[in-house]
Amino acid sequence: MIGIIKYQAGNLASVANALERLNADYFISDNSEELDSADGIIFPGVGHAGAAMDDLRSRDLDVWLKNTQKPVLGICLGMQLLYESSEEGQSDTLGLIPGKLKKFDASKAKVPHMGWNRFEPQIDHPLIKGIDNKQFLYYVHGYYAPANEYTLATCKYIKDFCAVVAKDNFMGVQFHPEKSGTVGSLLLQNFVDIVKNSTKKTA
Repeated sequence: MIGIIKYQAGNLASVANALERLNADYFISDNSEELDSADGIIFPGVGHAGAAMDDLRSRDLDVWLKNTQKPVLGICLGMQLLYESSEEGQSDTLGLIPGKLKKFDASKAKVPHMGWNRFEPQIDHPLIKGIDNKQFLYYVHGYYAPANEYTLATCKYIKDFCAVVAKDNFMGVQFHPEKSGTVGSLLLQNFVDIVKNSTKKTA
């Protein structure tokens, strides 16, 4: 069972619809006790980093996320909030992955980065199994995470940035798999499979 975190910045409907297309069981909640019953967590997000963190803190979901051992997939802003901080509002974020989000240089290209782009795999990982540098995914973001040792794949827009990241049980994608057609569905299925395998190991 997948728990989708409900908060002010979550794009819940499109993520829920994508899981329904995969016949994956899910529920939506902003209650940490309910989320404890899930096998894996999807942490969606659109909007402003500072406002999103304020909303998470108001529900104590920031503390819950920092302590969960469940597989977590952050999407777009949800991925960005896994890092230490963001130039957007000079916000302190969850600090689960090292690095600071930076704003794209609008003097060099249109910001936000919006539309279809590819990524370049850097490290093999079950989350990106079956996805290569020929497939297009849908991006919408004005801030980016610099690549580091936890980067699974990079994308190029103005400069190379982190498109997919993983550290311990936390994973994140900068694009929107729920809006990325067949290849996005494959990534979400990969996450569902990771959750299932994790559940078997702890059973």
